[in-house]
Amino acid sequence: MFSKSKINDPAPKPADSTAPAEAPKPTSGAAPDFKPSAPKAKPPASTLSSDLHIKGNLKTTGDIQVEGQVDGDIRAHLLTVGEGATVKGECVADDVVVNGRVIGRVRGLKVRLTSTARVEGDIIHKTIAIESGAHFEGSVQRQDDPLSTTGGIKAKMPTTDDSALKS
Repeated sequence: MFSKSKINDPAPKPADSTAPAEAPKPTSGAAPDFKPSAPKAKPPASTLSSDLHIKGNLKTTGDIQVEGQVDGDIRAHLLTVGEGATVKGECVADDVVVNGRVIGRVRGLKVRLTSTARVEGDIIHKTIAIESGAHFEGSVQRQDDPLSTTGGIKAKMPTTDDSALKS
């Protein structure tokens, strides 16, 4: 039923002419259909050490852990601000964990302020957790899409001539 690959054969044998024409297809078409069995490993978070002072904005689709000082905006998938870290600028990420100090707006789907956090600025979130002992000065606003740069309420407010008011 199975035989050796015919790639190295100089010429096909006459007995093979009865075989279906699709027999060689798996060897030639196998490469485009190949999919790795394991998903690609997620790279580790980029860590900005405690002796690092950055002046400028940071943007990544990955994770960032800040242990030093950043004077600028940060945009990432997961942003962790370490206990001794200070960020002066806007922090935007899917997940934001603040252990240190943030001076500026925080926007995230999930925002968590630990007991050692100090935030001076507004927080726009979908879900938020503030541990006992965290210091926070600013306003908190829940939005379904806090990562949106347009801000404000996206839903259309009804007017007096809308059909919703007639029923």
